[in-house]
Amino acid sequence: MSKIAIVFWSGTGNTESMANAVEAGAKEAGSEVVRFSPSEFSEGKVSEFDAIAFGCPAMGAEVLEESEFDPMFTALEQASVLSGKKIGLFGSYGWGDGEWMRNWEERAKQAGANLISEGVICNEAPDADAEAACRKLGADLSI
Repeated sequence: MSKIAIVFWSGTGNTESMANAVEAGAKEAGSEVVRFSPSEFSEGKVSEFDAIAFGCPAMGAEVLEESEFDPMFTALEQASVLSGKKIGLFGSYGWGDGEWMRNWEERAKQAGANLISEGVICNEAPDADAEAACRKLGADLSI
């Protein structure tokens, strides 16, 4: 059984809905899941998990949430703990074209993470397709 962390920040509830679907997919695939807010997760926890799903919406000019999420993710990058780690990314946006996710994927790759797929994104609240993609992300992290 895989042990998966889901670390996310949600301001409107859209990314939290996506996290719920990731969790459901992972549990359906037989994984143990532990959820964290960014302030609860640190580089010391990375090694406790087989895989990590990170969720954050686009903020401002298509950037990660700047007060909690980005500082936590930056700390993980700087500690070099993502190298070789199986991760998946997800989040919602309200404007733009998903640039924040492309930038985030590049950051994860530069940190040496093993991205299992392209990031799952949706405009505003997740529809049935986005929920299905999130469930698949959770299941794929479980493999």
